[in-house]
Amino acid sequence: MTEEPSARKPGLLRATSTVSVFTLLSRILGLVRDIVIANVFGVSRVTEAFFVANKIPNMLRRFFAEGAFSQGFVPVVNDFRAKKSLAETATFIAEAAGTLGGVLLVITGLGVLLAPGFVFVVAPGFVDDDRFSLTVAMLRLTFPYLLFVSLAALAAGVLNSLGRFALPSLAPVILNVALIAAALFVAPHLAQPGLALAGAVLVAGALQLAILLPPLAQRGLLKPPRWAPRSPGVRRVRELMLPALLGSSAAQINILIDNIIASALVAGSVSWLYFSDRLMEFPLGVFGIALATAILPQLSSQHANGLTNEFSATLDRGLRLVFAVGLPAAAGLMVLSGPLVVTLFYRGAFTAEDALMTQWSLIAFAIGLVGFMLVKVLAPGFFARMDTRTPLRCALVALAVNVVLNGVFVAIALWRDLPGAHAGLAAATSIAAWTNAFLLYRTLRASGTLGLSPGWQGLLARLTIAVVAMVVVLVWLTPDLSVWYRWTQLARVGWLLAFVALGVVVFTAAAWLAGLRPRALLATDSGTAG
Repeated sequence: MTEEPSARKPGLLRATSTVSVFTLLSRILGLVRDIVIANVFGVSRVTEAFFVANKIPNMLRRFFAEGAFSQGFVPVVNDFRAKKSLAETATFIAEAAGTLGGVLLVITGLGVLLAPGFVFVVAPGFVDDDRFSLTVAMLRLTFPYLLFVSLAALAAGVLNSLGRFALPSLAPVILNVALIAAALFVAPHLAQPGLALAGAVLVAGALQLAILLPPLAQRGLLKPPRWAPRSPGVRRVRELMLPALLGSSAAQINILIDNIIASALVAGSVSWLYFSDRLMEFPLGVFGIALATAILPQLSSQHANGLTNEFSATLDRGLRLVFAVGLPAAAGLMVLSGPLVVTLFYRGAFTAEDALMTQWSLIAFAIGLVGFMLVKVLAPGFFARMDTRTPLRCALVALAVNVVLNGVFVAIALWRDLPGAHAGLAAATSIAAWTNAFLLYRTLRASGTLGLSPGWQGLLARLTIAVVAMVVVLVWLTPDLSVWYRWTQLARVGWLLAFVALGVVVFTAAAWLAGLRPRALLATDSGTAG
């Protein structure tokens, strides 16, 4: 099918930038949301219950939304658009939506009905206190979010294949706005304030889907959903999805195991991990996930059109961008972990002890930030070629590493009576992410799919010099954490922004003086980086 001019895809950097801008807005509101929740509810039975009740449908969302389904659906819809008519593509989309929606309707019904069983499995440490009943009540409101957000992900995948990234990236803003409004304006008027948060999740899911449907209708791609599990397109998605589902399940089993262990540790561990993970997810979402969102449709199109060299070059550019952004971001998170947590969360019901525990797990998560980003770029190199089995094998190895290290780190912490056993869970997750990234990279290199352009050694050397310079300056100038506690909130915000800006300036200047130029991050046919 010949693409209309409006469907031309932007370049990788432009597409990533578009997604990043809107994702940045969403993440900023996400931070505001977490600040509001921490301020209103603190580390309490309400936050512990909500984080678990929200985690369960979000774990399943990874399967049916940006996880296994998207990894099977996006390459197939790109193939349809390249080889079939507009009407045939629209029919395939309707069949995929109807089949996915039908399956999810059944799963959602079971989730609401069997909510106590889900909570018992995911948070067994809650069984003997009042967090259990509250979590069950919240889960019955949050579980239907899975249906709405997964169908929204299908619509977003179609728009991304058309080179339309802005609106799908903006949709998550709705969830953050809904949660902020619920915490501030609805919760105070309820006998069970936490239910306001759970209800906001449900409403936001429906709205996220609603705003993505009109653009599909305008392009003639919106037809009534059809139950068609045996149609050729849906069968192809299912064939690709099954290994990806198992691969995604490995990652979600990691999360499940972390949550089970955290719920059995000292009270507050679930919340400390949540808040630190949210801070780590900020750079990962703004750039890592944005890059992955932009790169999969581009790789899928290149593969469908037999552009082997361009496929390799796109992966190479993606890796360069990951290191250029991920290395300073990870170093900055570690050095400024304490000021970040204190500035964003230390107020209201969030105590100094909560801040310290959150800081420890944030440092552990930051160790794996580049690894997480690399997986987001490398895995699409397989999904775009409709190979979902190789990422599955890599994910299963990473799962085994995570499980073993969870046991080792927590056992050591408990044996030696060390505080912060929850940080061991975060460290194990980071090491598992690096393991997964290494296995994906090695396989792509061995198969000849990924060929690195000249200049990589020089690029990494220059980035290392710039990161070290940034760390030295920040460590030297950043006041002790006790000073941050004494400052007013306005002073904390001002100084935190100043040190973040200082880090960016020092890193950029040091990179420039070391000889790193922007073209080194994009050039794949010359040695400009080296």
